Amino acid sequence: MDFRDVSVADLATRVHAKELSARELVGHALDRIDALDRHLGAFTAVDGDRALADAARIDEWIAAGEQVGALAGIPIGVKDLEHAAGFVTTYGSAVHAGDAPAEIDSVLVSRLRAAGCIVVGKTNTPEHGFKGVTDNPVFGPSRNPWDRERTPGGSSGGSASAIAAGMIPLATGSDGGGSIRIPASICGLSGFKPSQGRVPAGGPTPPGAGVLSTKGPMTRGVRDAALVLDACVGPEPTDLASFPGLHDPWAPQLDDVGAPERIVYSPTMWGAAVDHDVAAAVETAVERLAAAGTEVVVVDQVFEADPTLAWFRLWCAYRARSQGHLRDTPSWELIDPDLRSMIDYGEQLGAVEMVEALDACHLLNHRLETEVFSHAPLLVCPTIAGRPPAVGAAQGTVDGEDTPGWVAFTPWVNLTRNPAGSVACGVAPDGLPVGLQVIGRQREDLSVLAAMAAAEDLFADLVPPLPEVL
Repeated sequence: MDFRDVSVADLATRVHAKELSARELVGHALDRIDALDRHLGAFTAVDGDRALADAARIDEWIAAGEQVGALAGIPIGVKDLEHAAGFVTTYGSAVHAGDAPAEIDSVLVSRLRAAGCIVVGKTNTPEHGFKGVTDNPVFGPSRNPWDRERTPGGSSGGSASAIAAGMIPLATGSDGGGSIRIPASICGLSGFKPSQGRVPAGGPTPPGAGVLSTKGPMTRGVRDAALVLDACVGPEPTDLASFPGLHDPWAPQLDDVGAPERIVYSPTMWGAAVDHDVAAAVETAVERLAAAGTEVVVVDQVFEADPTLAWFRLWCAYRARSQGHLRDTPSWELIDPDLRSMIDYGEQLGAVEMVEALDACHLLNHRLETEVFSHAPLLVCPTIAGRPPAVGAAQGTVDGEDTPGWVAFTPWVNLTRNPAGSVACGVAPDGLPVGLQVIGRQREDLSVLAAMAAAEDLFADLVPPLPEVL
């Protein structure tokens, strides 16, 4: 069995039909984790005994003819920024490494368990998810299965690494500035950031990244992501952004999709520097869409200037709110120095600067609706502008030059809150995949999922199979 060669839907169907047991699936996941994670650092904690016991209960219910969820028996990892009962939520931080285990699940984890998923462990993340690579002083770095000397991206890097290596077929992620899309792009997965509120945050604590972040599943392909979303979207009264009501299931609507009729393509968005290898792979992918019948409208200047500063101000303000109280305590020195710098900056921001950053959410969305989506209902561009760093390096590169702009194209979507995803569209000469980002109009999640599914089919020969780690 290789989780990378079989869909989540097929695995769950076989469990329901008693062709596979939940214990077999969980046992395989634990065996893969035991064999591979010492090389990849994807997991921060694993509880095999509990996972096998949970799997045995699923098998007993199925044998007794009782109803089980649509995802019965699927082993999952939970990103270590959210609660899974029985596990410590460390947030990748030495400040929290000694905390007591969580007593309750997050809303997302609770819904996944209700659907029959079995938590095998927690996946690695940078401290409080503050950067686009996954490492922290508690658990060290996560590594990319395509090249163990390179990062899998972040902040959902542990989840992406575990899926790309075939340790698990499903994990949770969150995206406050690209944290699902960046690692999906780098690890050759399809990663989808839903509209904010589709997957509720909720619970007793305000979301760590406030209006910027949304949660979602991480899987090998987008059809699996849609299936999992069908099990966990829906209203949640403790989440102010939660969508009311339910939608018709998305997964069945992706069974037979064709190339989108019309897209806007922006190679550089606002004239940003793009690595030539990324540009070449994305150009090939867009040409493939055009050959399949998609009308491509090229718009060079989606925004008049780089909108990242507005995102950065909001991001740093949330970091100051969440960790600023630790200043002048022994815990302050335990925080990553780069995260401390963000906290410093966030504390210096004035009220007007914050309101102006929030205004940018409105203004950028207005620009999209009037200047971009008036041409077509979908916008495509590179997921990331550059190439990811080596493990331990501070920055990725664009054409060999270190720059924070290597992830330039993801944060602005967290300001506008549009649904967006990354689909693998090629492999660069450095051996790591390249992703095409697909952005849809407000709340048009299904149109993005459908375009990603069509792109997966069209680009299948452009991306080699996920690599063997050993």
